[in-house]
Amino acid sequence: MPYKLAIVPGDGIGVDVTREAVKVLRAADARFGLGLVLDEYDFGAERFLRTGEALPPGMMDRFRTYDAIFMGAFGDPRVPDMRHAAEILLGTRFQLDLYANVRPVKCLADNLCPLKGRTRKDVDFVVFRENTEGLYVGMGGNFKKGTPDEIAIQEDVNTRGGVERIIREAFEYAVRTQRKSVTMSDKSNVLRFGHDLWQRVFAEVAKGYPAIESNHLYVDALTMQMVKNPAQFDVIVTCNMFGDIVTDLGAQLQGGLGMAASGNIHPGRTSMFEPVHGSAPKYAGKDSANPLGAILTAQMMLDHLGAAKPAAAIEAAVVAAVEKGTCTSDVGGSLGTSATGDAVAAAVAAA
Repeated sequence: MPYKLAIVPGDGIGVDVTREAVKVLRAADARFGLGLVLDEYDFGAERFLRTGEALPPGMMDRFRTYDAIFMGAFGDPRVPDMRHAAEILLGTRFQLDLYANVRPVKCLADNLCPLKGRTRKDVDFVVFRENTEGLYVGMGGNFKKGTPDEIAIQEDVNTRGGVERIIREAFEYAVRTQRKSVTMSDKSNVLRFGHDLWQRVFAEVAKGYPAIESNHLYVDALTMQMVKNPAQFDVIVTCNMFGDIVTDLGAQLQGGLGMAASGNIHPGRTSMFEPVHGSAPKYAGKDSANPLGAILTAQMMLDHLGAAKPAAAIEAAVVAAVEKGTCTSDVGGSLGTSATGDAVAAAVAAA
């Protein structure tokens, strides 16, 4: 302490929910004396359309001076190719080498779980998604583009170092948090080169953690099992694309995208945190978006920085909001975005 944080609300409902997350952070600061320094930046579609610039020169170096970065959501129909979003969001992930996309899948109330016969106790695992390789690196190209003979090639990049560090971080997390198992998911029965590498590295890394049970599931079997019996999972580690897909399924198990938080992490370096949902432009400014995912993202950020007590107070306040119905309609309440933030902030202040 103090903690210096960069705040980038972004576009659409990102602005709305980030406002409430900041409100809760300030309440936690007042209650626990965190000494927060919050610097807000207007990077997003509005600025891009006005200046033609997604991020100013040297911004990545400036980001590195912060303890953490909080980003809202990006995407605006006025920028059809979403170039500004890619430069800001993917640019931050790649240039800061935030290789571990960590997404807790934790159901906070029984009524939020959509699975028959399952309760909040059955949905509590964490997905480690490789964040800087795979199909998202943008390698490939088009031949004869726009013609009937067009060929499109998208390359899947998997390096030994990249695969090993995300798998190792998943095991290290399991040790730190006293989780019992790590499940690796791939499609090595079809992707015989890239995902064979995942198979071999996982087996080698697992040998160094004999107290942690290691399992493997092909990604199609994983999605089946997440619905059939989510209680079997503690930590899941997988590649960039599969992680993107299975964590949206995971979000539904915890009450929807409006409840889902994530961190883009490189241990020991400045990391970036963002709610999982998108910018949902048609709901922007209507005081209807669920801010709890953004608030839980702020909670995750504080926990990552070592502020465990205020982080626990924020999670408890979110649980209380859902249980009391002082939340938005998608999770059983009747409040708007701002009033939901007020309810959580008040609970944190009284913790």
